[in-house]
Amino acid sequence: MHRVTVNRKEHFNAAHRLYNPNWSEEMNDETFGKCNNPNWHGHNYEIIVSLTGEVDSDTGYVYDMKKLSDLIKERVLNRFDHKNLNLDVTEFKKLNPTAENIVKVIYDLLRPEIEDRYEMKIKLYETERNFVEYPA
Repeated sequence: MHRVTVNRKEHFNAAHRLYNPNWSEEMNDETFGKCNNPNWHGHNYEIIVSLTGEVDSDTGYVYDMKKLSDLIKERVLNRFDHKNLNLDVTEFKKLNPTAENIVKVIYDLLRPEIEDRYEMKIKLYETERNFVEYPA
C-alpha cells in the first residue's frame, strides 16, 4: 500500500491578547506591541489538519474526511470560534495564546481522538502571511 496525506481546512474567529502577567506593562508593550491591546484584538484563523497514512483497500480512504470535519468541529471550533481565547478557553487561562501555543493546544485536543497509525500535522494561519505548524 501507499501512504497519502489528506488535509481538512477549517476556519474560526477569535479574540486574544498577548500578555505576560509577570512583566511590566512597558515590557509587554515592547514585546507584543499592538497585540498587547488590553481591549483585545481578533483574527480570522484558518487551520489545516493533515493526516498521513495508508490508503484503505476497501474504502480507498486514508481517513474519512466527514469524520475528520466533525471531530475538528467538536474538539476545536466549538471551543474556539467567536471566543475570547484568554477569557473563554480553559487552556489559555495561564498560557499566552500566541499562534505557537494555539497550534500546540489544537494538536493536543485532536491527537487523542485519532489513531496513532496516522501521522498528524496542524497548520494554523493567524493571518494570510503568518502561520505556524506543529509538529515542526
